[in-house]
Amino acid sequence: MSYHQPQNTSNSSKSKVLDNGVNASASTVSTSSSSNAFADPSNHQHGSSTNKPSTDLISDGENISFTEVEAQSRPSSLVIILTLASSISGFMFGYDTGYISSALVQIGTDLSNKVLTSGEKEFITSATSLGALIGSFMGGFSANILGRKRVLLVSNVIFVIGTIIQLAAKTVWTMISGRFVLGLGVGIASLIAPLMLSELSPSKYRGRLIVTNCGFITGGQLIAYLINWGLTRVDHGWRISVGLCMIPPVIQFVLFCFLPDTPRYYVINGKYDKAREVVRKTHNNPSEAFVNATVEDMIASNSIVPGNGPAQQIWNSVKLIHVNAANFRALIIACGLQGIQQFTGFNSLMYFSATIFETIGFNNPTAVSIIIAATNFVFTGVALLVIDTVGRRRILLLAIPVMTIAMVVCAIAFHYLGIKFTDGSNVVVETTGISGWGIVVIMGMVLFVASYAIGIGNSAWTGVELFSDVNVRSIGAMYSAGTNWAGSMVIASTFLTMLENITPTGTFALFGGLCVISFFFVYFLLPEVSGLELEETTEFLANGFNVKQASALSKQRKKNSKFVKHIDEDF
Repeated sequence: MSYHQPQNTSNSSKSKVLDNGVNASASTVSTSSSSNAFADPSNHQHGSSTNKPSTDLISDGENISFTEVEAQSRPSSLVIILTLASSISGFMFGYDTGYISSALVQIGTDLSNKVLTSGEKEFITSATSLGALIGSFMGGFSANILGRKRVLLVSNVIFVIGTIIQLAAKTVWTMISGRFVLGLGVGIASLIAPLMLSELSPSKYRGRLIVTNCGFITGGQLIAYLINWGLTRVDHGWRISVGLCMIPPVIQFVLFCFLPDTPRYYVINGKYDKAREVVRKTHNNPSEAFVNATVEDMIASNSIVPGNGPAQQIWNSVKLIHVNAANFRALIIACGLQGIQQFTGFNSLMYFSATIFETIGFNNPTAVSIIIAATNFVFTGVALLVIDTVGRRRILLLAIPVMTIAMVVCAIAFHYLGIKFTDGSNVVVETTGISGWGIVVIMGMVLFVASYAIGIGNSAWTGVELFSDVNVRSIGAMYSAGTNWAGSMVIASTFLTMLENITPTGTFALFGGLCVISFFFVYFLLPEVSGLELEETTEFLANGFNVKQASALSKQRKKNSKFVKHIDEDF
């Protein structure tokens, strides 16, 4: 392979020499693409802006700016630290989901001196989802005003307060109140963490760094199950697992006191020097040309929202996300992915898996639930390895059909188990003990969770990367997270009721049908954005969803990234 440099290099600011002696310039060049690139991906040119000259490397007929070489470098140590610190929010989210599943079984008569009914279990579980729904809107409205970092710190304080209320709970409604307050913190954190990661990550590694947050979610779920399993025979042991909720937010609060906000937030507020300072730290030894080009791209994508004061600016941002065609299409996709994540039934398993396994005859349902949590954790790790290589769209098109099959298997197995849920907390079981069909249920759930974790369980949180306008990104993330928690609330508050009214077979068959609908949503509407810059997405969503064009460009970027990797090794 030969590397050539265009002859017009008079405007280049810095140059480096490739191993074959050819100069490669690191000029002040935009990292985003020209709009016509999406009409014909094969003619894609980087840095085509007339007022920002570029010098390109050429690999097999494709132009690659030296700035792109820097853009696709490995994440810096600061990015890794910020990723891990932000992902503590995911751990808190996951731990909350995991401990309540076992707590519903272990509480016994600790609350209001009586056994919990199905309705009370649904209220306790869904209270967090309601709080998270409200919290996600609070976080979305305040992220651009206070900053991502400050909003995250507030969520830590709220999380601790909610935990204390639960620890002190003696009645069902006090527990519900504590779960609601906790949910406010969870909702804010679930919005801010992926938002920060999408804004800090190099495009080549953005998917896997966002999935790192998902890995912390599944890790939190698994650890919660393991702790509850160890506390199964401890009196009031569920309160210990609740109290441990306070540790992660305290750690995150301390860490973020010493960490910066995202450069895109600083751009929104006109702090361009601060934005450049953060860009220098989030990339490995970047040139000034790259730093300036990166910040200039953010400034260019920053549609200065008019308004007298923060409240009016927020309202105008909400309007902008609906009237701008690219923003609105991004909103449809991002919210649709979150809807798929919730309404295909996964959280019903996480919230009530211990209840389900207790029903089908397992003496230690919490221990069996660990199988579900462990599967989720392991296959989230698989997703972390392949999401940027295989691509979000392809993974979903492969995973959703498997989810559908798994739900159908569970529906059939429950039919032959002969289990009927009645009003209150009563369950009618035709055969006692563990049966072959009970094992089939576990296998079906494991298959579903594995395909879910590889696919929509992680890809849904990457939807925030579709919003290229920095002003509406937090609003888009707010809608996206709000959809997630609205769906979670619906599932948490109706799952046991569905088991009673349409039977377990009907409930899992319904989830299977929703999986089918989800497949067609992804097939027709979801473009592949793996490897693309955040600022580029507006260009291909402006006049349609452009699924084929985006996939072609993403494929070309992966080809270019191999060339970039070779150059990076040479330097």
